[in-house]
Amino acid sequence: QVQLVESGGGLVQAGGSLRLSCAIDGRAFSTYIMGWFRQAPGKEREFVAAIRWSGGNTNVAYSLKDRFTISKDNAKNAVYLQMNSLKPEDTAVYYCAADRYSSNIVIITTAYDFWGLGTQVTVSS
Repeated sequence: QVQLVESGGGLVQAGGSLRLSCAIDGRAFSTYIMGWFRQAPGKEREFVAAIRWSGGNTNVAYSLKDRFTISKDNAKNAVYLQMNSLKPEDTAVYYCAADRYSSNIVIITTAYDFWGLGTQVTVSS
């Protein structure tokens, strides 16, 4: 069992930056893939970025890769999402998730077994 707790969300003006953190509590997640998803009001939850805990391979959604970066800190058992040049359309609840079984990074929500409660990001124009 893995527990995920997101933090770092908030209100920011367009053009600003935020760094989201996901604290991982649990065992045996060294083989997991850790992902970030987001869900705006009235929209489907969508893939943002993911990182393989072992090896550090990353994947960022194509439309976001110029502005968003995913990273991890092994010592702190944490995953981060650095978001720069934020836009009002980035407003959403951002979720951290863990995929136990996939060999490669998967971008669909159903592949992820554990989810945090989310952190709200609001970007004002």
